[in-house]
Amino acid sequence: MSDPYHILISKLRQSIDDKRIITDPTLTFAYGTDASFYRLVPKLILQLANLDEVVLVIKTCYDMAIPVTFRAAGTSLSGQALSDSVLIMLTSDWREHKVLDNGKQIWLQPGIIGADANKILAPYQRKIGPDPASINTCKIGGIAANNSSGMCCGTAQNSYQTLAGMTVVLADGTVLNTLDSYSVAQFKISHKEMLDDLTKLAQACKDNIPLADKIRHKYRLKNTTGYSLNSLTDYSDPIDVLQHLFIGSEGTLGFIADVTYNTVIDHSFKATGLYLFADIEQTCLAVSALANTSVAAVELMDNRALNSVADKPGMPSFITQLSQGTCSAEKNTEAAALLVEIHAENETALKQQVAEVSALINQFTPTDAIEFSTDTKIYNQLWAIRKELFPAVGAVREAGTTVIIEDVAFPIEQLAAAVRDLEILLKKYHYDEAIIFGHALAGNLHFVFTQAFETETEINRYSNFMDDVAQLVAVEYQGSLKAEHGTGRNMAPYVELEWGSEGYALMQEIKRIFDKTGILNPGVILNDNKNSHITDLKIMPAADPLIDKCIECGFCEPVCPSRELSLTPRQRNTVYREISRLQRSQEDPARLAELEKSFKYLGIDTCAATGLCAERCPVDINTGDLIRKLRQQHSPIANVIARWSSDHFAGVTSATQAGLSVANGIHTVLGTKAMRTVTKATRKLSGGAVPLWTPSMPKAAGKVTLLASDGLAHKKVVYFPSCAARNMGTAKNAMDNRPLAEVTQTVLQKAGIEVVMPSKLSEKCCGMPYKSKGFVDTALSKSAQLEAALWEASEQGKLPVLMDTSPCASTSIEMMTKDIAIYEPFRFVAEFVMPHVDITPQAEPVMLHITCTSRKQGLAGVMEQVSRACAQQVIIPEDIQCCGFAGDKGFTTPELNASALSPLARQVPRNCSEGYSNSRTCEIGLSEHSGIEYRSILYLVDKVSEKRVS
Repeated sequence: MSDPYHILISKLRQSIDDKRIITDPTLTFAYGTDASFYRLVPKLILQLANLDEVVLVIKTCYDMAIPVTFRAAGTSLSGQALSDSVLIMLTSDWREHKVLDNGKQIWLQPGIIGADANKILAPYQRKIGPDPASINTCKIGGIAANNSSGMCCGTAQNSYQTLAGMTVVLADGTVLNTLDSYSVAQFKISHKEMLDDLTKLAQACKDNIPLADKIRHKYRLKNTTGYSLNSLTDYSDPIDVLQHLFIGSEGTLGFIADVTYNTVIDHSFKATGLYLFADIEQTCLAVSALANTSVAAVELMDNRALNSVADKPGMPSFITQLSQGTCSAEKNTEAAALLVEIHAENETALKQQVAEVSALINQFTPTDAIEFSTDTKIYNQLWAIRKELFPAVGAVREAGTTVIIEDVAFPIEQLAAAVRDLEILLKKYHYDEAIIFGHALAGNLHFVFTQAFETETEINRYSNFMDDVAQLVAVEYQGSLKAEHGTGRNMAPYVELEWGSEGYALMQEIKRIFDKTGILNPGVILNDNKNSHITDLKIMPAADPLIDKCIECGFCEPVCPSRELSLTPRQRNTVYREISRLQRSQEDPARLAELEKSFKYLGIDTCAATGLCAERCPVDINTGDLIRKLRQQHSPIANVIARWSSDHFAGVTSATQAGLSVANGIHTVLGTKAMRTVTKATRKLSGGAVPLWTPSMPKAAGKVTLLASDGLAHKKVVYFPSCAARNMGTAKNAMDNRPLAEVTQTVLQKAGIEVVMPSKLSEKCCGMPYKSKGFVDTALSKSAQLEAALWEASEQGKLPVLMDTSPCASTSIEMMTKDIAIYEPFRFVAEFVMPHVDITPQAEPVMLHITCTSRKQGLAGVMEQVSRACAQQVIIPEDIQCCGFAGDKGFTTPELNASALSPLARQVPRNCSEGYSNSRTCEIGLSEHSGIEYRSILYLVDKVSEKRVS
């Protein structure tokens, strides 16, 4: 790192927490990747918590002429979120929002995820206009900065068209709030020259009739190539011009600190249908006709796209049959399909639209169809076809290649010919696996193919292909080279080809007006290097079959509990790939050793290994599986200890209870404050070897006893108290001091359910503690031991089994082979308890934590249903997908739990004193970091229920 960066760091350390000034080589390498196929490793990463810090950094970098790049979620595909200088990230503090005018507008900070904005607006039956495919991951800052669109928003509801106002920070550190009259007035004084320049530029553009007409013509289509030149023809007020230029500017004109959107209606009445046509020409004729109706979405899928998913479960028979045949001549290689969606304000209007659109589509003679349906199951099945397309290509690619998704737009009336020409180019360059699909109403096509960048031959193939694509799209069809993915580095060499010398000169002038010194995201949108699209390419070396299919899209990151502490799943895969490459090449032993040492903590020790990442991954990568595999690399003595503890499990649990009793006794003597001080010091002195004590630490649970039956049972259940529940009682100052096993049996008795427990209970464990630490054989042994006991106790699977802790239930369902019906508390209560008790929901609000294992089992809805039956107000906190306690990591790596739950305390209402979940260990961390007591849902069910009198 050169001297200017050292000087910058010393200046920033006076105002910014040193923990958020990152120079660690492993972390800078990890942040050197985004969803694109480029890599730039930043010299410095800054995680900024507020607007003052952003202004400070931009001003300081401006004064020192140090380039900066802003990143939101890092899901952009064109290389616009990468830097080899200063990369600015935002902390979780940038998630504030305000709903305005009864939902007609919404004010959002840039750290809000797009889907979360829509959740906020859902009660008003509104949503933001942009609907990118990455909406569950991408953030408002990126959505606005890239002018992202999507399947339904077209050109009418993107950020440009729905912008009401914004707050921006310019290159010199000046802050402008375009919705604040005082801010605007001050800016007109301080930046008169800038506004005069924008006024002159807009007027000159309007006066140049051919250029103005070209701009208007090009923005009939989706277009994110270059700057938003339509702002110069659409607006005269320089403030309007300025804020609309920021849309799609990709961080090259300044920082977007907040956005106010005009929202759009989120229609409740929807119908979806799938229509197959004989060939692409007939398909596109239907698209042209549909473009003149009010349909919400039309997704085109070419023949190769349909064939790529033909063997997937649940596909309609007419798609499956496309690829049937013993030779290529017998297969249908011409058919294409349209997925069409209609929205309406009421059922009557929907029926009318369905009838009209169906009649229109039938004019083009579809060969097969799933007619319009309002059934949610059919809706999900049809959209699953569309969503499977991208993963289908990713799943068949060779190790070491990357998946590239290009994004162009053609005039709708020329769409069929354009698809044919694209297919010719793909065939010419031997992209045989490539598929074409897209948002047909906007003429927007995506083509997906796989590409390696490890040899000059491969790089040249890609470069020549892109030259031909650019000529085809921009020149021959006068289309858009980037419809919705942004220009980035990927399309920068072709901006002038698309816009011509006059349009390109306008963009250069815009950049000069906003960024005279060129510090803002240099190389993006405008780049003098005509080979920037094949420079700084990211190789994807093989590392392990468990992660080799990872495309580094970042969709996994919002659900990862370590995302703000160490590494995300995407970053773990990135770093492990580099470690594997260096292990093979041995080109830099010192760097390899450094990466391996850092990865031990950043990659392995702080991974909760919950597998939630796989739930979001388009190619089903579970990075937790890789981490558990790496944890198997134990020393012989560690394996001996694991086996010994398994063989003497009853003794280990007794020792655990004794330890909890001792800790509780010392707590009683010392008091909470002194106990916390002493244990923190002890942990520090031990180098983290001594687990962290907190006031939420439980007392010993005592011996589990079977309560006497009242003789009125109508059903029987096997109850397996988890080892966590058998060991851990309540916290010292709990509202209800009864251990969980007692409360569970009380609830079951109220519901008229007789309880059976497995024999030799103290020896039994589901195996999860061993599995999570990589002791696979020991885990399998414990699971098999428990399975045999449950099989016997359940009368060979006749009786249901209740496990009082979700992770244990989830592990058992996954690992056991016999047909045993295993339930965690919420689903058991919903099916077997609630129908047989009377519940009076309490008025006091409750917090609900949905554990990661419950999410993976699809139980979130059931958990909310049960909780709302028991309490009039239920709060499910935002931005917490997993608590990060991860078995015992809340004790051994408490910073993971603290980081994952950092948003929790501020979301607890003042009048709320209780929280509920279904995992005893999770509840310890939740109690510590929320300020209220969390406990099993069974406590709440017992509290609000009475035995039903027949």
